[in-house]
Amino acid sequence: MTDPGHGSAGLREFQDGFAQALFGGGPDGALRPEIASLVAQSGFAVYRNTVMKGCIDALQANFPAVSRLVGDEWFRAAAAIFVRDNLPRRASLLDYGGEFPDFLGAFEPARALPYLVPVARVDRHWTQAHCAAEEPTLDAQLVAAVPPQELGRAVLTPHASARWAWHSEVPIRTIWERNRAAEAPAGVSTTDAPELDWRAEGVLLTRPGGSVEWIPVAAGECAFLDVCARGGTLAEAAQRALEAKVDVDLARLMARLLGAGAFTRLDLGS
Repeated sequence: MTDPGHGSAGLREFQDGFAQALFGGGPDGALRPEIASLVAQSGFAVYRNTVMKGCIDALQANFPAVSRLVGDEWFRAAAAIFVRDNLPRRASLLDYGGEFPDFLGAFEPARALPYLVPVARVDRHWTQAHCAAEEPTLDAQLVAAVPPQELGRAVLTPHASARWAWHSEVPIRTIWERNRAAEAPAGVSTTDAPELDWRAEGVLLTRPGGSVEWIPVAAGECAFLDVCARGGTLAEAAQRALEAKVDVDLARLMARLLGAGAFTRLDLGS
């Protein structure tokens, strides 16, 4: 093999060029001479197909609800297009596909499926929750022990695994949950089932123990979490929750989120 170059810069350029060759060449289709000689070998096509299949398989594993909604053939055809322009950035494919929901949002064949991108985002949230750092969950008793006059300036920090989504037009949690289940038949959409109530929905995913869990959440709860994620106080989060849903029960809201393991830390302002 031709020497790819001296030092880390030369090696990096060779690796980038090799990766691009696996998916059709560089931006202008041109290849470095040493890489072109590799591509000309008969075994390179086998290697290219193996790498492509590995990326598509990983993407399908990371977006199971999307795959079941559209079917195996549709999904793998779309994934092949995505993979060519979105090479894995890490050796592990466990977290692969961060750009896939945005890709589907611009993918013409997906435009007739308004629920597909929201479902893809929840699939992605599941992966992020699964891969999140280990953190303790906040004990509800610690919050209960804070004097009421001090609670408003307290700050709740969301757990590293906490991910939430609200959609005002799509029953996002129901569609995702039905198609995430292992027993959901591939290629059979459950979005047209007579019992499906087509209304706004939200979902919160956490990993309080060893596995990802999820609960349905309302607009007020998502608004509350949005403020907490920005470092806002409990008073600010409560106000935002009330603006999102005027009749929200703040005590029940707090109890549900704490019970789901949505927070890791409570800080009292100075």
